Amino acid sequence: MSWISSSVGKKVAMSLSALFLISFLLLHVAINFLSVISKDMYNEASHFMGYNPIIQFVMQPILISGVIFHFVLGFVLEFQNKSARPVPYVMKNSAANSSWISRNMLYSGLVILAFLSVHFYDFWIHEINYKYLTDQVPKEARYFSELVEKFKDPLRVGFYVLSFVLLMLHLLHGFQSAFQSLGVNNKFSPIIKKAAMTFSYVVPLAFIFIALYHHFTHY
Repeated sequence: MSWISSSVGKKVAMSLSALFLISFLLLHVAINFLSVISKDMYNEASHFMGYNPIIQFVMQPILISGVIFHFVLGFVLEFQNKSARPVPYVMKNSAANSSWISRNMLYSGLVILAFLSVHFYDFWIHEINYKYLTDQVPKEARYFSELVEKFKDPLRVGFYVLSFVLLMLHLLHGFQSAFQSLGVNNKFSPIIKKAAMTFSYVVPLAFIFIALYHHFTHY
């Protein structure tokens, strides 16, 4: 594991952890979008995810570890980058040399982390309390009504939308950085980059649509 102590090693690890978290985003948006298509399908999928032992006791701890690893490593890299240039340039034109999101990945990441904390509180902590700290009988049909209830709050929905707009920008720059760190440069690179850009737009916009759909449909 000595390779991760180098700056290049950290960037590669950052890229790999990001690609791992992307698989979670795909699964998450697919299940959430079922709530727009069919209440019963959403309830069934959510119940399966909430009570399948492999998902709960194997995949979930791996996911949480991946999230923590990605954000901690991001903060470490940001600190190292700033420490490498302790004295700011006299003539600095950041806007001409880099995009806004590339200069503010740390701050967009902090907002996304805050959103994840709210999300864990709303759903994961609630789920743990329901399953292990109460004597309630598991009800498969409860998930849809709980989702709708959360999206009634306009402030929560607004924060949700802001978080996914920043996630979109975060992904757009993150994919570019990941490809650079992993050295992706072959005949398939243009296709891969187009797919990554499409993902960066479609997935956050799908999450935003889900939130707004339930807010305006059930509020």
